[in-house]
Amino acid sequence: MDWARQIHIKSPAEVEIMREAGRINATVHATVRELLKPGVTTADLNAAAEEVLRKHNAVSPFKNYPGPYPYPASITVCINEELVHGIPSKKRKLKNGDIVSVDCGTLFEGFVADSAFSAGVGKLSSAAQKLLDVTEGALKAGIDKMRPGNRTGDVSAAIQQYVESRGFYVTREYTGHGVGRQMHEGPQVPNYGTPGRGLLLRPGVTIALEPMVLVGTHKTKVLRDQWTVVSADKSLTAHFEHSIAVTEGEPLILTVL
Repeated sequence: MDWARQIHIKSPAEVEIMREAGRINATVHATVRELLKPGVTTADLNAAAEEVLRKHNAVSPFKNYPGPYPYPASITVCINEELVHGIPSKKRKLKNGDIVSVDCGTLFEGFVADSAFSAGVGKLSSAAQKLLDVTEGALKAGIDKMRPGNRTGDVSAAIQQYVESRGFYVTREYTGHGVGRQMHEGPQVPNYGTPGRGLLLRPGVTIALEPMVLVGTHKTKVLRDQWTVVSADKSLTAHFEHSIAVTEGEPLILTVL
């Protein structure tokens, strides 16, 4: 994929539509988060997400997304060592102490918002809670660099430094990305990089930043379902994401209520 040819600067009106899509996406997350209890299936989470989308006249760009076969659900749900792209299932039940990562996209009036969160089921171990705190902190560090005059390398480097200085690892194979009329636009924004390199940020650039953090290794593998990505050593993982618009001033988080 030639990401560089797919970079689209959004007008203020287009950013406002993305902001509304982001509110819907945040509503999906809030609804799903309330269901994170032992015994709930990951299919239950997907059904709740689809109900919210229907109520807001929106759809998920995830469903039927092309890959080894069309992605079959509206959200991805990952547990513990699963990093991204986990497929919801009626057979998979949440357990006390699990880390659950939920990724959702919303397509509304021709524009996409994309965000993810990780949370615990019941009481987490101190190590698991630290992983969540570091991953969310890395997202905030990346967002702070989403300012005109910076480059995407500044964003990537901030995420990498935040994570690795705290003893964790960032994935090398999966990246943040531009977002707008398509779920995946340019530029790619890895979770590691060199300051001063990459695309120059200017108002109207919209990017989904998504630190994907692993406890024991940066290496991953794909399971037999051909979608679910796990840590190669089966260690815990976490994933946080927001869609961000560069403005003349502070970065604008699009995927909040």
